[in-house]
Amino acid sequence: MTIRNSIISVILGGGAGKRLYPLTAARSKPAVPIAGKYRLVDIPISNCINSNINRMFVLTQYNSASLNRHIKNTYQFSAFSSGFVDILAAEQTPDNPTWFQGTADAVRQSVRHFERYDFDYVLILSGDQLYQMDFFDMVEFHKKSGSDISIATIPVTEREAPEFGILKANEKHEITSFIEKPKKEMLPDWISDTGNEMKDQGKLYLASMGIYIFNRKLLFDLLLEEHKTATDFGKEIIPASISKYKVASFQYDGYWTDIGNIHSFFEANLSLTLELPPFNLFDNNKIVYSRPRMLPPAKISGTVIEQTIFAEGCIINASRLESSVIGIRTRIGAGTEIVSSYIMGSDYYETLQEIKYDMERKIPKIGIGDNCYIKNAIVDKNCRIGDNVKINGGTHLPDSDHSLYTVKDGIVVVKKGSVIPDGFVIG
Repeated sequence: MTIRNSIISVILGGGAGKRLYPLTAARSKPAVPIAGKYRLVDIPISNCINSNINRMFVLTQYNSASLNRHIKNTYQFSAFSSGFVDILAAEQTPDNPTWFQGTADAVRQSVRHFERYDFDYVLILSGDQLYQMDFFDMVEFHKKSGSDISIATIPVTEREAPEFGILKANEKHEITSFIEKPKKEMLPDWISDTGNEMKDQGKLYLASMGIYIFNRKLLFDLLLEEHKTATDFGKEIIPASISKYKVASFQYDGYWTDIGNIHSFFEANLSLTLELPPFNLFDNNKIVYSRPRMLPPAKISGTVIEQTIFAEGCIINASRLESSVIGIRTRIGAGTEIVSSYIMGSDYYETLQEIKYDMERKIPKIGIGDNCYIKNAIVDKNCRIGDNVKINGGTHLPDSDHSLYTVKDGIVVVKKGSVIPDGFVIG
C-alpha cells in the first residue's frame, strides 16, 4: 500500500484562539490570512499534498464559517482522483450532546466519519503552524521503527520550552518521558542531547510539534476504549501511552513556528520579507496552495520599496514601503510610509460609485489614505484608514483593547473593518 492509500490526515481547526485576538474575533485560527494571500490552514493541507497525502479531514468548531468557505472554494480534486479535503464540523448527536472539548475529543467525535476508509495510519496535524515538512519521511520512520505512535519533535530554547510539551528520548528515539508545558524551574531535568548544532543555538529541549502518527487500531482503541473521557492528546493520551506502547520521537530540523499569539504571528509574517526567509514560498517542490483568485497584477507608482512582498491586485502610491507584507487588493495613498507592518488587504474593490458615496460622506475609502505613517502594525482586512493617520507601534505602548484597535506586545492590530478617521494618532 502506497503512502497515498495507507494514511489519512486529520487537521485540527483549533479552539477559540483567544491569544490571537482580535484576528480571531470573527474567524477561526486556521482561517487567519498569512503572507498576504494564504490562510493558515493552507500550510498543513499543502504539506499533505506535497507529501502525496490527498485524503484529509479538517475538524472545525469556533468561528468556522470563513474557514469552511475557504476550503470549499479552494480544494477540489479531479473527478478521477480519490483525494478530498472534507470539513467535519462539531455536531451534537443523541449520544453526544457536547461540542469538541479538546484535541483528542475532537478526533473521537469524528471517528465515525472516517473509520469506513481504508488506511493503516492516521496523521494528526494542527491548523495553525507555519512549516514545510515532507510527511513521507516521518511515515517511513514510523514504519521502520515499528512504532505505535510517532511524534514530530523540534529542539527549542529555555525561553520557549514552557510553551510546549517537552519530552526525553533514548538512543533508539523511543520517548521515555513527557511533560506538558513544564514550569521554568523544572527545565534542568528535561535537557536532551539535541546535537551539537542545536546546542550551540541554546536549543537543549525536545518539544512536541503537535504532529502525530498513530496506528489505526491503536488510535481507535485509545479513544473509544482505554481513554473514553480523555480530551487532549498532549496532556492525557500521549503521557499515558509512553509506558504502555512504543512512542517514538521524529526529530525535525527545518523551520517551524507555532502561530499561538500576536507576536509569533507578526514575526512569522515579517520574516517572509528577509533576503533568505526561513519559510521559503519560492520552492518549486514545496508549493503552498490556496484559493485561485482572478486578480490583476499589483500596480505601484512612485514608491521606494525595501524588502517587501506584495500579493495580487494592489494599487500602491505610497512614498516608502519597508520590511512589510502587503495583502491582496491593498490600496495605499500617496506620501504614505509603511514600516515593519502586515497590511492584510481587502476582500473586494469599491466601485467608483461607492468611492463617490464615501467622499460625499467624508468616509475613508477602503485601504490606507495619503500621508500616513504606519509602523509595527497589523491592519486586518477591509479597514478604512483616512489621510494623515499615524500608527507607531512599539514597546512604549502598553497592552490595551479599544473599539478600533488592540495593542499586544507593542504591536498595534487594527481590527477588521475598522474606520480610522483623518488625523487619528496611535502611539
